[in-house]
Amino acid sequence: MTTAARASAAARRRTGAGAVSRAQQRARVPADAALILIGACFVLPLLWLVFASLDVSAGHEARLPARVSLHNFAAIMTPGLLFQPLWNSMVLSAGTAAVNLIAAVLAAYPLSRYQSRFNRPFMYTILFGTCLPITAIMVPVYGLFVQLDLLDSMAATIFFMATTTLPMAIWMTKNFMDAVPVSLEEAAWVDGASGLTALRTIVLPLMRQGLGVVFIFVFIQAWGNFFVPFVLLLSEARQPAAVSIFSFFGQHGAVAYGQLAAFSILYSVPVLALYVIVAKGAGNSFALSGAVKG
Repeated sequence: MTTAARASAAARRRTGAGAVSRAQQRARVPADAALILIGACFVLPLLWLVFASLDVSAGHEARLPARVSLHNFAAIMTPGLLFQPLWNSMVLSAGTAAVNLIAAVLAAYPLSRYQSRFNRPFMYTILFGTCLPITAIMVPVYGLFVQLDLLDSMAATIFFMATTTLPMAIWMTKNFMDAVPVSLEEAAWVDGASGLTALRTIVLPLMRQGLGVVFIFVFIQAWGNFFVPFVLLLSEARQPAAVSIFSFFGQHGAVAYGQLAAFSILYSVPVLALYVIVAKGAGNSFALSGAVKG
């Protein structure tokens, strides 16, 4: 091939590459526009939240505050409006997550380690349990709580809220537990460890990241749960923040927008802090692939 032919071929390749690049750029424009639109749908409510929390005369529209003030935060930082509801939410959510995690581990262990023809139907039954709407069972649950004199009981509400998220927690825990090699437990059994000892000392430490994911999932579900505490917890002193937020909605449509925005920001802080704590402690401290020799 002559020098002129090689130069012509190289020019054609550059022209073709340039055409492909321009076509790709034109194809990305609708995707970028759609992403910007979706991002704006998330950013605009957050901007309203921040602006309204700093505006004494905040309304339902998003606008820059005429004068930045922390008056809304100062107004809600009282035991009745903020601290007691947040504490109740923390007790309910952490208690629900702890009970759920223990039950999910104990239920997922035999499903993961012992093969049976009933495992798959049982797992699908558990998955079906996640599709049941909580509103469909609250009437009989309320009647049961009345008969057993469990209304306005934090402990009873925690156990019931744990059952509502237990199916998905079992499914997630079982999948995380499947990733831990059985050979590690067999080595522990050879050394004389019992099944529960191997579970506590071998399996659970290796699936620490998975347990953190399950804990966060259950915690968030319980943290934002309004309907169950609203029905089962009657006294105002036991209601969580998801229910007490209605105190900012007055009669005849009057809403304290600024205080509502400030309360919403502080209401989201514990969940964000939990994300940060779990993310920092979720390092790969143990490599499963090299845990067993031979």
